[in-house]
This record gives sequence, C-alpha cells and structure tokens, in this order.
Amino acid sequence: MRRALRRAGLALAAALSASAAQAQVSDDVVKIGVLSDMSAAQADSTGPGSVAAARMAVEDFGGTVLGKRIEVVSADHQNKPDVGSNIVRQWLELQQVDVVADVPTSSVALAVQTLTRERDRLFLNSSAGSSDLSGPACSPNAIHWTYDTYSLANGTAGPLVSQGASSWYFVTADYAFGHALERDTSQAVKRAGGTVIGSVRHPMGMADFSSALLQAQASGAKVIALADPVGDTATAAKQAGEFGIQQQGQKLVGLLIDVVDLRAIGLETAQGMLLTTSFYWDRDDETRAFAQRFLKRHGRMPTQFQAGVYSSIANYLKAVQAAGTDAAKAVVAKMRETPVNDFYAKNGRVREDGRMVHDMYLMQVKAPAESKGEWDLLKPIATIPGDRAFRPIEAGNCPYVGKAG
Repeated sequence: MRRALRRAGLALAAALSASAAQAQVSDDVVKIGVLSDMSAAQADSTGPGSVAAARMAVEDFGGTVLGKRIEVVSADHQNKPDVGSNIVRQWLELQQVDVVADVPTSSVALAVQTLTRERDRLFLNSSAGSSDLSGPACSPNAIHWTYDTYSLANGTAGPLVSQGASSWYFVTADYAFGHALERDTSQAVKRAGGTVIGSVRHPMGMADFSSALLQAQASGAKVIALADPVGDTATAAKQAGEFGIQQQGQKLVGLLIDVVDLRAIGLETAQGMLLTTSFYWDRDDETRAFAQRFLKRHGRMPTQFQAGVYSSIANYLKAVQAAGTDAAKAVVAKMRETPVNDFYAKNGRVREDGRMVHDMYLMQVKAPAESKGEWDLLKPIATIPGDRAFRPIEAGNCPYVGKAG
C-alpha cells in the first residue's frame, strides 16, 4: 500500500511539475511581432522579407515551443516613432506579444526599446543601426543582433583612410540613425588619421539629392560618404552616378548598403565601392543554402537584415525551449549564456549591453565583367573579427552593465 501511495504521489508531483512548466508560456502562445517598413524606402530590404524570414524560422523550429503554438504578427510602422509606439503598445497590452523583432529606423527602435523595457518584454533588433541602442539607450530586455553604426564605420573608414582617402564629407539622413552613423564614422576617420571637412543633412526618403551631392562635390573631399538608410543610399548613389562624381576622382561610399540596393544602383555605377556588412548570401555553403530557400519563398536574395531576423528568432526560440519559459529576462539570460552558431554567425555571443558580437565583412562591389548573375554583386576583402568590429563594452556607457539581476 505504501509503495502504491508513493507511486501515486510521484505521478502527481510529475503532473504538477509538467503543468507548472506549461504555465510558464504566457497565454498559451509564444507571439512574435515583426514591426517593419512595409511600404516605403526600406521595404525591399526589410518589410515583407523580414516577415517571410520570421515565418521560416518558426516553421523550421517546428511551429511549437514547450508544447505551445508560435504565432507571427506583423505591422508597418511607416518610419514614424509615434506610429511604431502605438502599434507596439497595443501589441504588448492587448495582444500579449512576447517579443518584437526587426524594426528598421533607429528613431522607431529607440521608442520600441523603451516600451519593451518598461513592460518587461523582449526586443530583437535586426534592422535599426544606431550604436546608442547598445550604448546610452541600452536595455536589459533588448538584443542588438545584426550590425550597428560603430561596426559599419569601423569596418569601412579605417581601410579607406589607409589607402589615402583621407578627407571626408557626409551626406546624412537627418534622424537618429544618420546622426549616429556620421558621428561614429567621423570618429573612425579621425582615429585612422583622416579629416572630416563637413556634412549636409537631408530628410529621410528624399527623392532629389542634387543639392546635397553638389555641396559634397564642391567640398573637394576625397570621400563622399552616404550616412543614409537603405533606399536613400540607392537613390543618392544613382544620382551621384549621373553627376559623374566617381569618374571625376572623388570616392563615393555607401556606409549602409545591401544587395537589393546594389541591384537597383547597378554595377556600372557602384563598381569598386567598399562596404561593411554582417551577411552576404554567397559567403559559404550554409549562407547559399539559406539564401536559395529564401529566394524561392520571397523572390529575392536575403539582405543582412532579413537574415538577422531569421537568426535572432531561431536563437530566441531555442532559448525559450532551454529556459522552459517565455519570460523576457529568463530568455535573455539564456541567450547570453548560449553561443550563436548558425548560417548567420559562428561563435557569436550576446554581451551584457545587448550587443550580439560576431564577425563583420569588408566587401567590394564587383565590376560588371566580374559578375556571373543578377545577385553576384560582392567579393570579400577581409573578415573583421567581432571583438574588433564592435565597440568595446566599457566604451558604450550602457547604464545596465554590471547591474544584471
């Protein structure tokens, strides 16, 4: 009788333990909100492709975690912080979204980072670039996955200055990302021994860059640097090609540019341009395999932002499984202790300031004669180890460093 009672007690304890574990998934669903630019300048590089990448990650994981369904919702923030904030507020308060992903446009991302911190939800930032997001504006609930303005500046400016491109002039988008990219690149130029002559700022999404480009051209700077988001970079670069800026001896640098932009600009105009990126579809067998799957699904090769969305969500779901809960702080803790090893990054690690540290790549745009197809656009120049690519944690002024828990 005692043995029977003991067995019954153990069975009851196991059942209660299983029930408690299941209860750790809030509302019986793990809900992922992909907030992106679905209709404006960054839509081709993020937008619907980011949603497709998120859904691929969920499907590849099996569609459930801890026995609960995984759901993806999405919305268009229109590149407006107030619109993005309202969407995320409704997601967190009314729809019980557990994690917000993607979020191009740094001004929107900064607002989202505040909301997710205040409401104890997780933010997986793939597409916003301001290094302040893992610096003064960092959050214990946010992970900056893909790239940032420091890594772009550090990867591109140093090699160019060492090649003799010592004087710089910036054409800068007048919002948080553009300001951070100009600031970080200016500092990188000066560290390498170069000089910054000046800059001109413009609204995001501007259609006519002629005035800004003529000012940059008149400066006599050896480098005209486009501190712009994707979309704007393509527009400005095409117009710079029409002015013959590179043919007249000045070097045009797109500080943030991807394969979608490059295909739009054309190799005839962009050939020889150096750029820094976290991902290129043709880097190795793993990236090519993912890219071909994405191409079949979305009709285009993945950008670094879309690849980052897949990778961040896939690793988030692994962390939920390992932690036994979708509670933000427990999941973030698990992501910090687990190396990132997938097609996107090898031996990546999430630091206490939220920065996911991984290798970056210095690439050069191919000449038309070098390209073997419409997406064969870049050739590798150098791999930049993560510890050199990203700002040291002690230099970022993240107020949460050293205060975990």
